[in-house]
Amino acid sequence: MIQKVLSDSSGLFQLTNISVNTYILIRKDGYQTRELDKTEDFSLIELEPATENISEVVIRSTARSIKLNDGNIVMSVSGNKDFKTSANLLEVLRKTPGVSIDQEGSIFMGGRITPAIFIDGKPVAMSSQELQSYLRSLPPEMVESVEVNANPSSKYDAEFKGIIDIRLKRNGNLGWKGNYSGNTYVNKYSYRENSLNLSYNTEKIAYSFQSGYNNRISTYRYHALQKLANTNVMRTNTYQEDEGKVYSIQTGADFRLNDKSRVGLNVRGNFRTSDRIRSGSLYTTNKDESQLIFNTESENPTDYSQENYGLNTDYSFQNKGFKLNFLGNYLSVKNKQKDDFINRDKPTTELLSYWKSDLLNKIDIQTAQIDVSQKIGNADIEAGIKYSHSTTHNNIRYDTLSVNDRFVFDPERSNMFSYQEKIWAGYVSYRQKLGKLQINGGLRFENTGSISDAVTKDSVVSRNYLEWLPSFSTAYTFNKSNELSLSYSRKMTRPVFSQLNPFRVYFSPLNYWIGNPYLQPSFTSQIKLTYRYKSWVTSFTAGKEKDVMTRYPLYNPKTNVLEYLGTNLPYRKFASLETSFPMKVTRWWNINSQITGYYNDEFRPYLDEVFALKVYNYEIRINQVFSLPRGYTVNLFANYESKTGNSLYIIKPRYTVDLSVQKSWFNNTLNTKIGYNNIFDSYDQQLEFRHKQIMDNRLTHWWDSSRLVVSVGYSFGSSKYQVKELQKMEEENRAR
Repeated sequence: MIQKVLSDSSGLFQLTNISVNTYILIRKDGYQTRELDKTEDFSLIELEPATENISEVVIRSTARSIKLNDGNIVMSVSGNKDFKTSANLLEVLRKTPGVSIDQEGSIFMGGRITPAIFIDGKPVAMSSQELQSYLRSLPPEMVESVEVNANPSSKYDAEFKGIIDIRLKRNGNLGWKGNYSGNTYVNKYSYRENSLNLSYNTEKIAYSFQSGYNNRISTYRYHALQKLANTNVMRTNTYQEDEGKVYSIQTGADFRLNDKSRVGLNVRGNFRTSDRIRSGSLYTTNKDESQLIFNTESENPTDYSQENYGLNTDYSFQNKGFKLNFLGNYLSVKNKQKDDFINRDKPTTELLSYWKSDLLNKIDIQTAQIDVSQKIGNADIEAGIKYSHSTTHNNIRYDTLSVNDRFVFDPERSNMFSYQEKIWAGYVSYRQKLGKLQINGGLRFENTGSISDAVTKDSVVSRNYLEWLPSFSTAYTFNKSNELSLSYSRKMTRPVFSQLNPFRVYFSPLNYWIGNPYLQPSFTSQIKLTYRYKSWVTSFTAGKEKDVMTRYPLYNPKTNVLEYLGTNLPYRKFASLETSFPMKVTRWWNINSQITGYYNDEFRPYLDEVFALKVYNYEIRINQVFSLPRGYTVNLFANYESKTGNSLYIIKPRYTVDLSVQKSWFNNTLNTKIGYNNIFDSYDQQLEFRHKQIMDNRLTHWWDSSRLVVSVGYSFGSSKYQVKELQKMEEENRAR
């Protein structure tokens, strides 16, 4: 025996220093052994099943539900009892350590970061509304794992302060498979989500198709009490109903050109319509509330539509230790919205004001990136370059009803604004494993050129800047049960279009926010330390952000208008300590707990004063899973958030409790779930202004998150033969 080599999970192996008089034996349990000599073609070696081979053997084992990858938590999803009763992937993320979901479906990491979403190691270019629809269309059974990267390296875009990488469960068989998922949510109103996923594989091509249809009516309530020293008291009440429909379609193909290269193409469309009715009242008295100043009611019907089109293509080549990847993305978004703003005196029903708005917003984004890597011994050298170009055009016209009962153009509220941004970026990274120690280092540059043009205000702001962004990480594996990792990164966050556009977004006739075209990008430096003992994971994160982008309230006592304006704060310091651990109480009762403590120190100049306040808060999540007889799984999830806030506002404590039951039927082809989210309707958000000498402002936001959920999933397909998968991306291999 000269040399013995094991293949990897995809069947690849490599032999070195083969002499002329050498022959090779290929062995696999259950298959006939083949004998080859050096002259034969090794690109594809097929083994015949042994004659005594039985038709099928299925081996199932309990995989560890949580592990670390370069210090990042990787949660298995499909087959994980913690997520069996979840209706879709968005609900899975609510229970994932380090991730939180607010009432509107927005995703956060560490309580403050909006992460980038990756699918199978690739960034997803979607609008926020389209992304939510996509995540709601994915049942847990279709997702292999979720990786939470809270400190991305220089390999990734500077704006990615956090990444959630979703690994889909691939159809590894020849033939076709499908899955239908339907969810119904019942509250005051009901809404439905439907998705169909199909895949068909041949030896050379893998096809995929996904479609969805959602229709819903959701409600929202807003209450505010405003008191300013020595002036009036105003109470604001707003009630909103949204009736929306979403259609989505996505199709793609993955072509295996040969055993070294493959190319993929994916196209999609997402179409959304919404009819919103918002009504409200402003009840204002003098300081001691003895005299009525005014009592107005408002109506704000809205007709909204959005069209999204996306195209992405990717190519990969792999030869021995060399890899090349290309990824191109195109996204087009068109928003249309028409509003009526009608204000009346409530006691007399007299019309006080009436204005209309007509909005057209277009966004186009194109990106292209190339990554190459070379393996040298036990080291990897990687480099890449990326180009991104985005354009945004916004035109909103307001017309006001005049005394002659005619609508005339309102230049004070109308706005035309465009924004263009070009980014050239590149990076180089080095990765090496020295026994149980692994080190990674990288350096990234990003050159940004942008032009914002507020046509209405005749204001053009042009910027061009180059930034260098280093990163470093190291990990040490003591044994299978113990890992320790440390990482550092420097990140940059650019202001987005909505933060720059200086036009009014109304919450009520006297309450709106305005963008600031002069906002500067912010820079964050942070370190993260993570330790794993078996399935117990603890991480500590600390850092400092400069030029923090935020909004602040400005009240006008003469007009009773409350504006929220954008600005950059000098800095803020932050830290968090998080631990998550499972506990098996009995054979049928498992508990997974997450405890996180936060620290925030914000330096905030406001109205000729400086407010610097250290805020401490914590969050506790407990996820209990009961495996009952006859295949029933019961899940009880509870989440508590302590009092928190910032230098200006206090955010009151809140909690939520969810209960759900799941059972599979007909050999796991039919999956049924029923649950009740936010049982006690206790997850509204209450804010209070800290500095009463300036303003006594108390706000409450309520969303209809308390609801009954009924979910049905059905899987179908007939394939039994494994596809000959000759190549896998490195990221896919590391996630398995």
